[in-house]
Amino acid sequence: MHHDGAMKTLALNGLDRVPNVVLGLMRIQHLDDDAVRTLLATARDAGIDMVDHADIYGDELHGCERRFAEAMALTPSQREELTIQTKCGIVKAGPYFDFSYEHIVSSVEGSLRALDTDYVDVLLLHRPDPLVEPDEVARAFDALESSGKVRAFGVSNHTPRQIDVLRRSVRQPIVANQLQLSLAHAEIVAQGVASNMAGRAQSVTVDGGGVLDYCRANDITVQAWSPFQSATGVLLGSPDHPELNAAIDRLAARYDVPPIAVATAWITRHPANIQVVLGTTTPERVAGAAQGSELPLTRAEWYELFRAAGHLVP
Repeated sequence: MHHDGAMKTLALNGLDRVPNVVLGLMRIQHLDDDAVRTLLATARDAGIDMVDHADIYGDELHGCERRFAEAMALTPSQREELTIQTKCGIVKAGPYFDFSYEHIVSSVEGSLRALDTDYVDVLLLHRPDPLVEPDEVARAFDALESSGKVRAFGVSNHTPRQIDVLRRSVRQPIVANQLQLSLAHAEIVAQGVASNMAGRAQSVTVDGGGVLDYCRANDITVQAWSPFQSATGVLLGSPDHPELNAAIDRLAARYDVPPIAVATAWITRHPANIQVVLGTTTPERVAGAAQGSELPLTRAEWYELFRAAGHLVP
């Protein structure tokens, strides 16, 4: 059923070909060199050649970026084979968020030093800053693009209107919006299904309402973070989700893949061409999730999982 290294790819608005499953590296701070290399080798063998970082991942600023670079010691040609994405804008010690020109540029400089590279492929604004001044963001993006330090730009956890406000000033296409999405945390999918139903929590549109359709309409790739998370922890095998796990296990047996591949496939089956960002440091789970990259769930199977997760279908 599964071919090694065969993976569905997509165009990230200008970046030719990226996999629809991405290796997130927020938890690698305490892995030794061998463990980091094994994790990356497993991902590469499965066709995953894109990694996701952020300046705040790790024990100290740029900690995981540095751990990655030290363990991998990439040659220039090995660096070229990878798509490296990182993020900026969260200031842990306060004032919480900072999208000023100075902060964005200095954060990227810090990431480049930590990653020991001349450029990052994608830079995301990590969480919306209510004090954002879009002209400052535009100035930072222009400086980073013209100097060759960043090749593409995106956002994370942004609503459609927040993106609209940015786009009035920013010249570069916003290529991605990284949003929380899993079978058990599926508001961005579920809300639209129930939008015209009375008295249902699922029908309530909050500020991010319609974000998935908005991103599709504007060629913005949605990246799913915490793709296996529920309110009480990892949903796979969780006693809190017996019906969902029964459905996942049934489909895993039918397709001869591990359950994590089915949970991945529920996201990759969506025609929006969503990228799944893995947070695991377990090579086996990375390989298992990768098998969900092009698992062709039928409509009936997709809806079966959706309903087993507790979402309403009219």
